[in-house]
Amino acid sequence: MPRHSLTALNRGALVAVAGVLAVAAGAGLTATADAAEPRATKGPLPRLVVGTVFAPVSAAPYAQAVTYDSELVPVGGSVQVKETLRREGGTRIELRVRDLVAHRVYGAHVHTKPCGKLPADAGPHYQDRVDPTQPSVNPEYANPDNEAWLDLTADKHGSARSLATVDWRFRERGARSVVLHEMATATHEGHAGTAGARLACVNVPFM
Repeated sequence: MPRHSLTALNRGALVAVAGVLAVAAGAGLTATADAAEPRATKGPLPRLVVGTVFAPVSAAPYAQAVTYDSELVPVGGSVQVKETLRREGGTRIELRVRDLVAHRVYGAHVHTKPCGKLPADAGPHYQDRVDPTQPSVNPEYANPDNEAWLDLTADKHGSARSLATVDWRFRERGARSVVLHEMATATHEGHAGTAGARLACVNVPFM
């Protein structure tokens, strides 16, 4: 069975497993794979939703999300990541945050590994075409078409929302987290994809 052709049973199992993890970790995790908005073609589109709050880094690796800089990403600030598989074969990722620093820009990207006690534990950015030279700072590979960039700017309440739509899907277990960074993502040669220090991380079992 293709990895992305989730049956109702598989989607139900995902919800059940996520619920167990949430209880064990004491985190506010919600994971679903429900139908997206109605489309002309019949049938649901698989969707994954993870919603939680940032915990202190001492809670890693059990917390669903952790902050490495509690001044810029306060403990208790909320985060939601939603992944929807597009009918034409691509992927749509939505990031929402609340209770962060007002009027501040944050870089954000999908990363390859789960969050850990160290910011580097989340690994590099996920790339559809993997740059043979790592760390990847070549704009041919480090760009919003080949990676999932989710930069956002918090409003006066510290809330923000961003979207990334790509024409590919994640490799199985190839993308495991979203990381918030201290500045907007650079695009120029030699610095492409960089966004400063890693401020916080949320575990997301991308489909």
